[in-house]
Amino acid sequence: MLVRKETYPALSRVFGDFFDKEFSDWSNTNYSETNTTLPAVNIKENENEFIVEVAVPGMDKKDFNIDLNENLLTVSSDKKNEESEEKENYTRREYSYQSFRRVFTLPKEVVDDEKISAKYDNGELIINIPKKEEAKPKGPMKIEIK
Repeated sequence: MLVRKETYPALSRVFGDFFDKEFSDWSNTNYSETNTTLPAVNIKENENEFIVEVAVPGMDKKDFNIDLNENLLTVSSDKKNEESEEKENYTRREYSYQSFRRVFTLPKEVVDDEKISAKYDNGELIINIPKKEEAKPKGPMKIEIK
């Protein structure tokens, strides 16, 4: 049995954990092409609609833009914060800027684009995209025998 004794075990664990994790696999990160963080998105479908859930805590509904152009639904946000504090011997000014842009291609023949709605609640932007009546699944049809 091999026993390994390390002089600084805590330090070894920190660096070992750092390099053993998915540090080198950049494909698993949640960043856009511009290195900005993208919010997590869930897309659900039922017989009446598609539901897009975007996780964006700490934002306000005025921070979002949702546009539909042809069959492209674009969800974007630009949020700027500026904090300033001036005291007798110092001045502190902090800025923060958050932005993202997600584009979804909607199936034109399935979606009723006139009835798309959105709401922001508890850190989640929810977009409801109803289906056209003719695109909804129909139940079994009884065929009469003549």
